[in-house]
Amino acid sequence: MDELISRLVATVGVDRDAAEKAVGIIFQFLVKEGPPDKVKALFERLPGAEELMESQEGIDASGGGMFALGGIMGAGTKMMAAGLSMAQVQGVARETLAFAREQAGEDTVGEIVGAVPGLSQFI
Repeated sequence: MDELISRLVATVGVDRDAAEKAVGIIFQFLVKEGPPDKVKALFERLPGAEELMESQEGIDASGGGMFALGGIMGAGTKMMAAGLSMAQVQGVARETLAFAREQAGEDTVGEIVGAVPGLSQFI
């Protein structure tokens, strides 16, 4: 995961801590919203993904109001609560999924993106 985090710092312009939080949120979102078998296959090709996700599990933007959003909007809201701008949220999502495609292949990632309503329009 260090390669992905370094890439996000360099290309999106977020600091390392924000990058780790954002990737953890993205992985949490995929686990919750994606097809379990496809997400499992993805994580098998991304060493350290589950550990990174678990290390960020304390990030919770629930509690009512706009923070009670779920799905893709909830993930975006959590990343903005972690200090990312909307442009950075989109950049992190695009780069994370591009990295996932490089590591796990287009078929695996494409099936996950295709199975999550609305995800393709954000990446």
